[in-house]
Amino acid sequence: MGIEQLMSKDVVTIEMDDSLGAVKEIFDSTRFHHLLVVESGKLFGVISDRDLLKSISPNIGTAAETDRDTASLNKKVHQIMTRKLVTLGPRASVHDAIEIFNKHNISCIPVVDEQRRPVGIISWRDILRALGTKRDNSHNKVNT
Repeated sequence: MGIEQLMSKDVVTIEMDDSLGAVKEIFDSTRFHHLLVVESGKLFGVISDRDLLKSISPNIGTAAETDRDTASLNKKVHQIMTRKLVTLGPRASVHDAIEIFNKHNISCIPVVDEQRRPVGIISWRDILRALGTKRDNSHNKVNT
């Protein structure tokens, strides 16, 4: 099975000069854990919800919040994004993705076309979900 069947095609992109405040709004209003950073449609980085949490003040949204805390939301995406990317093409296999997850300490792999434009994203959760579904289906066939 190829990753094209498993990857999420609903990718959310942001630009390098977007603020961390914009990133926080996206993470707060969606169920995404990773945003792809693009410039002129090409992939240049990834930012995770964990990257964001490490980069902004923990006092934001609390009674202890100060102007200094909210100023951390003015940082730009390019200041905290991961630049050293490991990517796959849409025709890569699940085995290729598993190898990458085992070799690198990452939780998602951007899927890009030949022009390095993002076409999807695959996480280790996507692979586990597919393996669980495959197992459930084969188990049901044996018992029916």
